[in-house]
Amino acid sequence: MSKTPHLPKLPKGFIWGASTAAAQIEGAAADEGRGASIWDAFAATPGKIKDGSTPAAACDHYHLYKEDVALMKRLGLDAYRFSVSWSRVMPDGAGAVNDKGLDFYDRLIDELLASGVEPWLCLYHWDLPQALHEKGGWTNRDAAHWFTDYAALIAERFGDRVARWATFNEPGVFTTAGYAVGYHAPGIADLGAYLAAAHNVNRSHGGAVRALRAAGVKGQIGVVCNQQPARPATPSDEDKAAATLYELFWNRTFADPMILGSYPEGLTPFFGGLIKDGDLEAIREPLDFLGVNHYSPTYVKSDPSAPGGLAQAKPPEGAPVTMMGWEIAPKAFAQTLIQEYARYKLPIVVTENGVADRAEVGPDGEVDDRLRIDYLSKYVGAVASAIDAGARIDGYFVWSLIDNFEWAEGYEPRFGVVHVDFTTQKRTPKRSFDWMRKEIRRQ
Repeated sequence: MSKTPHLPKLPKGFIWGASTAAAQIEGAAADEGRGASIWDAFAATPGKIKDGSTPAAACDHYHLYKEDVALMKRLGLDAYRFSVSWSRVMPDGAGAVNDKGLDFYDRLIDELLASGVEPWLCLYHWDLPQALHEKGGWTNRDAAHWFTDYAALIAERFGDRVARWATFNEPGVFTTAGYAVGYHAPGIADLGAYLAAAHNVNRSHGGAVRALRAAGVKGQIGVVCNQQPARPATPSDEDKAAATLYELFWNRTFADPMILGSYPEGLTPFFGGLIKDGDLEAIREPLDFLGVNHYSPTYVKSDPSAPGGLAQAKPPEGAPVTMMGWEIAPKAFAQTLIQEYARYKLPIVVTENGVADRAEVGPDGEVDDRLRIDYLSKYVGAVASAIDAGARIDGYFVWSLIDNFEWAEGYEPRFGVVHVDFTTQKRTPKRSFDWMRKEIRRQ
């Protein structure tokens, strides 16, 4: 057995956290007035989820949140990033408010604070109310008004207790997967729909930031983007050009207008016709931090049949990969952090990073996930390298606290440091949990 790795010493005040998402863990899909989301509808469509599952029960965090918060405290976390289910608090996405839904987040936030864990609230982690999708969803310019009103409601209710706010989680992922290629909810594969959705998400971000500021929230405000390098699948000129364009779409479509106030020049042919007077000014609002999610580099090839002529490719033959097929490349992670800090000059928090496996509870009651320990040690080491190179990285949040509903992949990939038996809902901390707890204490 190889020696258990230790994490490098990180700066004083470095924040240790874990992230989850409402649609992936809460369950209770029809309880106490919650409305349907696009993921409820998408999962109900045969063939959309690999194992035929749905998020209806998920991890039943809605009822078991106290147990989960106790696990956070035991792990030694400083903070917990969670998302609010828009359709739980506004069943139709606009108009009537569901007080019982708001009450749940009151209980969760108070439990976190009582346990010494900072609440970090993400307004949107992919679960648009189905009623709004039926009105055009993110392709409708009215989405900015819907989202701003929703943000104002959440700010008014929780603004005195939340430590940090994020408007969106990974807008590049949910717009691309949901509107360009149709792999995720709502299942649309249309480049025009993607471009409209992306621009309206940017407009919605600006409106939400203004709503949070107007409400006088005490916490810092930011956004969470999935930033990872695009690399050509082959040395051909076509693949190199495809990777360059993909890099702009993936890494700059959101962070650039949100933080710098404009789309990069290479995307002007795509977004120019969507921009109306005042849009760019309305998108850019001062932010306190940038959340960076990262898992692996993306390999890209030219494919005229794919949206925008861009298609993802597999990593090079022989490259180490996870069960998701994602390359394990911690140096690319360090380079990404250095690059994003240099470009945006905002404090960065790693708001998601982790690895999936299939580790189950063994006969001894243990979950042996040494693969995860090795992965996390390398990637937190990359964070330390980026800090040493001059990037300001204020914290690291593992994805995820508990195994969960992993979107179109269903329940097979397990990303948690805590195992969940999805039949009994029993939680079992894995070896990585114990390792991480000890390493946080060593800091």
